[in-house]
Amino acid sequence: MQVEAVFAGFGGQGVMLAGKLLAEVGMTLGKEVVWLPSYGPEMRGGTANCTVIIGDEPIASPIVSNPRDAVVMNRPSLERFCPTQQSGGFVVVNTSLISVRPDRQDVKVVEVPANQIAIDAGTGKAANMVMLGAYVGATGLVPFDAVVEMTRHEFAKKAKLIPVNVKCLEEGYKLGQASRR
Repeated sequence: MQVEAVFAGFGGQGVMLAGKLLAEVGMTLGKEVVWLPSYGPEMRGGTANCTVIIGDEPIASPIVSNPRDAVVMNRPSLERFCPTQQSGGFVVVNTSLISVRPDRQDVKVVEVPANQIAIDAGTGKAANMVMLGAYVGATGLVPFDAVVEMTRHEFAKKAKLIPVNVKCLEEGYKLGQASRR
């Protein structure tokens, strides 16, 4: 089995970190993994996305034209990546910034008010963690506790950020799990 996902948004929204954490969890599980970042010409505010591939077999190419899943933080990312998704995949939509619903009937849509959840948890900067939690909750791609552990490791040098990031992961995970029902 191989799963391709794209995490996309504006630069500064943390999509690279969310994708990197997922990829690192895949590696700790002994999976074949690719993490391929792509930046727009601007550092902050421009487009940013990364592709994460996790599989049981060697991965032939890091380039993915039609990902199974998309985690989109803003409307331009929804408009760019949702139409190219494979049928049967998941699209996790940040409804705090995206007011339209994807016009796909063949993908599972998970609506997440990520920015609001992050603000309620204590920081608007952790919306990416809400989205990552929702993706893992919806797909079950990797064990949630492994994502939490990788997050603790990632923020070890900034320990004061661990509780809010874990809280955001948990809140997103609950929404993702609820979407399975």
